[in-house]
Amino acid sequence: MDIEELKQLKARYCRLLDAKDWTAWRQLFTDDFVSDTSAAGGTVVEGADAFVAFTRRQLGKPSQVTAHQVHSPELQVVSSTEATGVWALEDVVRLAPGVNLRGYGHYHETYHQRDGRWYLASSTLTRLREDVFNPFVSVYLSHRIKAMTAPLARRMTK
Repeated sequence: MDIEELKQLKARYCRLLDAKDWTAWRQLFTDDFVSDTSAAGGTVVEGADAFVAFTRRQLGKPSQVTAHQVHSPELQVVSSTEATGVWALEDVVRLAPGVNLRGYGHYHETYHQRDGRWYLASSTLTRLREDVFNPFVSVYLSHRIKAMTAPLARRMTK
């Protein structure tokens, strides 16, 4: 039951963040929540109110459409009031008109349960890859094209 509740918590995290429902989103965190995105080029933010305000400043404009999708959770209930989790992440963030970011990585999180409800206590974001793209250019590299260009790419990177 706890694992399912943690999955629901993370689903609400993504939905409310992308909907920019800051009041409801704030209710998902412990007051002393810590966000660490330094490994992904960001910063450490301490306190849930500070984190929500920071995120709202970064992504709060209606023109900054985001889409966060998480999957493949590795969740462990450590005690009746503590749990840990790692989630695979793919997100798309509109940085500016015509400039978008698609990121791939992981959320490493801790959770605390209080009054029968789970809350996010900490989150560390790591990135595997980030692609910047625009809506006008999309290139599909077929296996044939990759095979033909691979020898050239190897020579250029020596």
